[in-house]
Amino acid sequence: MFSTLARVGSRLLQTSARRVLTAPSLTRHVASVPNPAPGFTCQAVMPNGAFQEVSLSNYEGKYVILFFYPLDFTFVCPTEITAFSDRAAEFEELGCQLLACSVDSHFSHLAWMNQSRKEGGLGEMKIPILADLNKSIAKDYGVLLEPVGIALRVSLSLIPKGMSGTLQLMICQ
Repeated sequence: MFSTLARVGSRLLQTSARRVLTAPSLTRHVASVPNPAPGFTCQAVMPNGAFQEVSLSNYEGKYVILFFYPLDFTFVCPTEITAFSDRAAEFEELGCQLLACSVDSHFSHLAWMNQSRKEGGLGEMKIPILADLNKSIAKDYGVLLEPVGIALRVSLSLIPKGMSGTLQLMICQ
């Protein structure tokens, strides 16, 4: 199952920065292989444009590709984000949920979705976009570029473990 999922996503992931995450000695939990993925709850813009609170626990038992990008309204990121969105149905058929995440607000995400692709926006989206305004998700996953306060471009596969549905972190390479 995962090999099929990896093949479907491999072309989309080639342009993302991949980083091997290690757990620094911090008091907060930072994601590391093979520890359970850190949980989160945040506001998101859903495909229908509605704001909704989303938690990682909503996706227990599913594969999750959680991908981070630096900021809304940047020129490189929309192509990767829309490529994932355009293939969301293929990932869903494999039991995988795609989640985009940046440190912008859900209001900014919605404004970017409302801008057409021809004008540099996202246009219609088929995946949730998570708002990590307090940067806690990016910090917990070790992808926050602290000096400037933005997330790196990183794609992570979260793999369900056993019957419990606990998600394990795996770096996409």
